[in-house]
Amino acid sequence: MTDAAKVLRPLLRVRQVREFTDEPLSTEVLDALADAARWSGSSTNSQPWRFVIVRSADTLRAIAAAGLPQTRSLETATAAIAIVLPEDPGSGISHAFDEGRAAERMLVAASLLGVGAGIAWILPKVRPTVASLLALPDGRFVRTVVALGHPTDAARRPKSAHGEARLPREETVFSETWGSAAADS
Repeated sequence: MTDAAKVLRPLLRVRQVREFTDEPLSTEVLDALADAARWSGSSTNSQPWRFVIVRSADTLRAIAAAGLPQTRSLETATAAIAIVLPEDPGSGISHAFDEGRAAERMLVAASLLGVGAGIAWILPKVRPTVASLLALPDGRFVRTVVALGHPTDAARRPKSAHGEARLPREETVFSETWGSAAADS
């Protein structure tokens, strides 16, 4: 393994967690995750997102029930961070990109802190319910909620055999032109 690969190895270990123990996360951890998200880059530094940290089990379970199966991870999460976006039809694509950057940054940060995180997707038909539960102002919505907590033993187990979690490198990474073998490290 190259030095570069060793440095980046923690990024390759980030994974979705959808089943959590009942041990709560500390305020320090939740604040650190929210700060990691808010320091994400955004198109023209617009910072369109706002973040709502949710600790209430009742609220987490209500969101989970409203959006199943996409929200199943909130059934056992001890906390979550909702990414709130403005309804801005002219900026939908850039806001979605910015939202994805913030969500992925939270997943990476959670992994670095030794806690679990997973994406819960809020479908359009569920968004009004989530907006009401989170008391969002008019013109704001949630599409992504990052479920958080301490992973169960089952959630820590690999879901694929070693080396099978991703398509082979030769099928996904090319050099200069499509289909040309990339240099292998």
